[in-house]
Amino acid sequence: MPTLTGFRGEGISSALKRWSGEVLIAEKEFGQAVTSFTKRVLIPYNNTSSPGLIQAHTDDPWEKSGKYALGWVYFSVILLVFTCFLRFYHLWTDKIRTALHKEEAMKSSTTSSPDTDYEMANMPTDSTAAKFFPRGQELPKVPKSQSSVSSVGPINNSIAAARWLFYRPLPILRYQKTQIIFPSLAVIILVFVATVFVTLYCFIPQPLYWQSIVDGSPPLAVRSGMIAVAMMPWIIGFSMKANFITLITGIGHERLNVLHRWGGYLCLFLSLIHTVPFYVQPARERGGMTVFRSYFSGGGYIYGTGIASLVPLIWLCVASLPIIRRKMYELFVALHVPVAIVFLGMLFWHCHNYLTSWNYLFATLAIWVLSYVVRLFYLNWTNPWRMSWLIGEEAAVTLLPENAVKVTIPTQMKWRPGQYVYLRMPGISLFENHPFTIASLCSDDFPSEYGTMYRDMTLVFRPFGGFTQKVLNSAIEKGPYKTYRAFIDGPYGGMQRRIEAFDNVILFAGGSGITAVVSQLLELVKRMRDGKAVTKNVQVIWALKRMESMHWFQEELRICRQYAPPDSVHCQFYVTVAKRHGPEMAGIRGPSPSPLAGLFHTKINDTIQGIASKRTSALIRDEAAGDPEREKELRQENEDGITALPQPQIQPPKPAHTRANLKELHIQIPTSNAPPQSQTQNFEFGFPSTPTNFQKNLMRFAFLPVGGVQKKEGWTMEYGRPDIPYMLRQMSKGFGKRTCVFVCGPASMRVDVSRAVAGLQSGIWGDSMKDEIFLHTENYAI
Repeated sequence: MPTLTGFRGEGISSALKRWSGEVLIAEKEFGQAVTSFTKRVLIPYNNTSSPGLIQAHTDDPWEKSGKYALGWVYFSVILLVFTCFLRFYHLWTDKIRTALHKEEAMKSSTTSSPDTDYEMANMPTDSTAAKFFPRGQELPKVPKSQSSVSSVGPINNSIAAARWLFYRPLPILRYQKTQIIFPSLAVIILVFVATVFVTLYCFIPQPLYWQSIVDGSPPLAVRSGMIAVAMMPWIIGFSMKANFITLITGIGHERLNVLHRWGGYLCLFLSLIHTVPFYVQPARERGGMTVFRSYFSGGGYIYGTGIASLVPLIWLCVASLPIIRRKMYELFVALHVPVAIVFLGMLFWHCHNYLTSWNYLFATLAIWVLSYVVRLFYLNWTNPWRMSWLIGEEAAVTLLPENAVKVTIPTQMKWRPGQYVYLRMPGISLFENHPFTIASLCSDDFPSEYGTMYRDMTLVFRPFGGFTQKVLNSAIEKGPYKTYRAFIDGPYGGMQRRIEAFDNVILFAGGSGITAVVSQLLELVKRMRDGKAVTKNVQVIWALKRMESMHWFQEELRICRQYAPPDSVHCQFYVTVAKRHGPEMAGIRGPSPSPLAGLFHTKINDTIQGIASKRTSALIRDEAAGDPEREKELRQENEDGITALPQPQIQPPKPAHTRANLKELHIQIPTSNAPPQSQTQNFEFGFPSTPTNFQKNLMRFAFLPVGGVQKKEGWTMEYGRPDIPYMLRQMSKGFGKRTCVFVCGPASMRVDVSRAVAGLQSGIWGDSMKDEIFLHTENYAI
């Protein structure tokens, strides 16, 4: 036993000695590494050093070069603070306006007298006891709609001046079928200012190069490299769906994404500036390689880490160009994030913790990871307290006219009007994830059949190939009773301003862009009904190709017309394609109609013709003549009637200078030999198969009322495209203090609306009766 114990003791002691020796060796190697790193960062110099080395340590010392990265940080933080100020200023003013309106509404409901108090039985003899303006009381005051702190004139004028400039879009360049759409002028100016700032910050400080590469890296390369590294946290922050910039500024990630792309281009620009000086003043000259080998061990190409970082950055920037990204979108989506991870890893390798470079790279990594963690709360299948945990929601697919598709998803998620979600349906496509605007309203007024805790999330879209076409094909193949698993990521985006805080609201929609408008309209009508909206007038302009598209939201439009306050909501529908699918005419065979075209066409035509137009409350009271039983009977009859959609309105012809070429104007009059039309043909409003502009104008002129005076209806329908600039100029004559213009449609519609609203900003300057004209645009593709 003693021998065994002694043997164990000797073994332990020898192991400790070996471990102590290894620790000493490791400490020595670590000390040498620190010394080597210090030598690389702080190259020692004295009186015998070369003049170039002395200049390098006095004019632009290496240890202070981290200040160039801070320059970009200060520039970005200033812009961020300014944006936050504008957001909170608008939130504050919107909240005060809505709060004052609610207060006045509550006072009005408790102090207003019934109609009998204002009877004027015998006004000429002055014998009535209750006049409209009683002499013994003060006249009613105008309701207070604004506080002294809810509107600051100089700030409003400054914002209007900025919008007058920044709202103006650049024209769309078209070449054959290719469109080049530029970002907004605000983004262009911001990118231009940032580019000028970093360029001057790199080239103005002197010197740009040292006398020799032996004296240190070129200062121009150090400055541009540090600024490029400092941009990384912002580039990643702009790209994430759930990020802190959206949280504090209210700007959705889909809008920040343009800054993400241009930030990447600017980072590539700085990286090239960082690269070029090392080839202008190569390390192989004047003994540079000797100095390099004394500081860096290992072989290989001396600039290998820099090239390894530059290549993935170039791929990311080139692949993100719109013309390339559209052609290989699925490949871009699949490789974008993996290549970005490789790029960040190469930066860690290349920077080698010089100066403060790793501080910015670790901040980038932290933002990236934290954003993904926060995004887990946006997924409908990651919440263990929901029925959709790990399995997603159940979705139903319905076919609509014009080959549109409606996906209905009962869910416990909450969303705001105008927001969108990313939809993944593994039963149709396992890996594809695409954004769609939510067309339904998350409200207790619209419960789901699944239960009181659920709301029906409705997504309506038209297939344009890829995932959307797969959804349409699956619905046709499997029928309406097939259900699918739906995994939702969102909601995101939406308008951050309170739309109910504006006196006038104008909603423009083009085609399927109505999906973003209809939820805003429903929410606004609901708040107006409940007395929680300042809004007094709502204008809806929807340009659609065919009338069948109105069937998409026929029920929602009926609700808006029925429950909106009287004369508050006005809808104008513009049918841009007037072609009718009918029988052969004049020996020309037209395209064959779809099986459901006649059915939908009949329904829409019957609705538009106003078979049972609802009567307003005022007409019902007049017809009842004070008889409560008769009034009740009329109201029940009114509820049973079908709410009519608008009738087509006839407009005067366009001015002569805007008409088409006279040589192209002709009317095809059918002869008596033409085959008789079927008695069951749908009513076509008197339009031929494909009317020309002249025919449209002629028919509008023919049906004008005598005297040229036409009563303005709340809901109208016209053929042709809306003249947006003219419409906005006319509407602006009745604008209140605050007006909101909301547009979701194709690029051409967004450009027209933006240009018109920018021109209206000049009306804010010096006019105390107007505070702002706000514009919100939504991407047509989302």
